[in-house]
Amino acid sequence: MIILGIDPGIAITGYGLIKYSGNRFEVINYGAVTTDSKMPMPLRLKKIYDELDSIIDVYNPEAVVVEELFFNTNAKTAIVVGQARGVAVLVAANNNKEIFEYTPLQVKQGVVGYGRADKNQVQQMIKTILNLNKVPKPDDVADALAIAICHAHSGKFKSLFQIK
Repeated sequence: MIILGIDPGIAITGYGLIKYSGNRFEVINYGAVTTDSKMPMPLRLKKIYDELDSIIDVYNPEAVVVEELFFNTNAKTAIVVGQARGVAVLVAANNNKEIFEYTPLQVKQGVVGYGRADKNQVQQMIKTILNLNKVPKPDDVADALAIAICHAHSGKFKSLFQIK
């Protein structure tokens, strides 16, 4: 199964593609879609859409996994990140992909086995599980790979969008 993990953000949207087969992981590709803060918001969202659409077109993942939003202080940031998250969900839906979501706690549990793990513990597990030489940077990319690993380990959660 090819899984596309997405960590949505307006400045940086991390993505990670992994292949999971027989309890084994293979890294296919990972990186970040970045947008300039001087760009108008609609063009930033369009760039995220276009680049994620291209990634889906090239790699044809069977599942697209997006981190669920969790903010408790800055509403403006939550709204902007929510727009990027909406774009990620929309591009997956437009490509008829099953979409799954996990909370940060579920991602930590699925990768490290402990829902209160810190960022460094998660990153070191990503490096180990995927047999990487170093932790992917920026953090958004590592988070996207963690989301994909979480889905591979716990993919029995219900899809947000069922293909009919």
